[in-house]
Amino acid sequence: MSNLNISIIVPVYNIEEYLPRCIESILKQTYKNMELILVDDGSQDRSGEICDKYKALDERVVVVHKENGGSSTARNEGIRIAKGAYLGFVDSDDYIETDMYEKMVSVIEETGCNIVQVARDEKDEQGNRLPDICEMPDKLTEYTAEEFMKELLMHKGDCSFCTKLLNRDLFNENKFPVGALNEDFHLLVKMLKQGERVVSLPYCGYHVFYRIGSNTRKKEANDFSRVYGDCVDNADMVLEIVQKDFPKLEKVAIRFGLFQRLEYLLHIPIVQMKKDNIQYKEVYSYVRRHWWDAMISKYLTCKNKLYLTLFAIAPRTVRKTHRFIKKIK
Repeated sequence: MSNLNISIIVPVYNIEEYLPRCIESILKQTYKNMELILVDDGSQDRSGEICDKYKALDERVVVVHKENGGSSTARNEGIRIAKGAYLGFVDSDDYIETDMYEKMVSVIEETGCNIVQVARDEKDEQGNRLPDICEMPDKLTEYTAEEFMKELLMHKGDCSFCTKLLNRDLFNENKFPVGALNEDFHLLVKMLKQGERVVSLPYCGYHVFYRIGSNTRKKEANDFSRVYGDCVDNADMVLEIVQKDFPKLEKVAIRFGLFQRLEYLLHIPIVQMKKDNIQYKEVYSYVRRHWWDAMISKYLTCKNKLYLTLFAIAPRTVRKTHRFIKKIK
């Protein structure tokens, strides 16, 4: 068994039905040199009691009870007290394969990388596998920071921290942003240059449980402005990072910004497409200003370019037409 100590951090909030499955999938890991940090984020059900029960059963379990502050605050608290040289994260309604961390530690020891990741799948409440968000590589693949940044900007790479083990030092000056809905992307793009490399395994070890009633799904369904607004803000943030650290990727970052704004325009409620909506006006103006960048981009599809052109001309008409087409389908 390796001497590399790892810490696995799990934010916990009102998840008593699925929490035991998550915890047991971690404690049953074939890799034993680890601690499991359960951060009870002010749960109002039996989740906190369940955490304490597992602490009494296994000395590797550390439990923190705190006031509710959201997933990022819980993760940051776990980072603060973690003793491991590498950190991993698991969401409390998900579960993992029993040999996931053994495989990841083995790659860390072979390559000396700061970031290693596995693939993931998603399953709904009926156990059906959903379409894959990210493609799993055919073989062990090593990316430079610049190469992985490009993967993220092309919507091919996986920004989730749950599929990764990361060197503890990467978190010395970087923490999860509180209040952001795309916190994983926000943090990963900031630490990529320091991480230097990402090694990806041809192995699906992480299972996302797509629970419609989860807090994330509720936010996505009920708060359009935050979900897609954060995506636009992240696009602007990553463009600044690219211009500073990865200038060769500037055209790819511009493509990313246009794509994120296209998503915004395709989903914004028509009633919010008004002149007094500052963010909508900014998005619409950006598309018009960068229309030619879109037309000459080799990273956007013909369909992307067509929609961006139409939105630059008559956004409300396009949005109404798009809504009608979705209804008749």
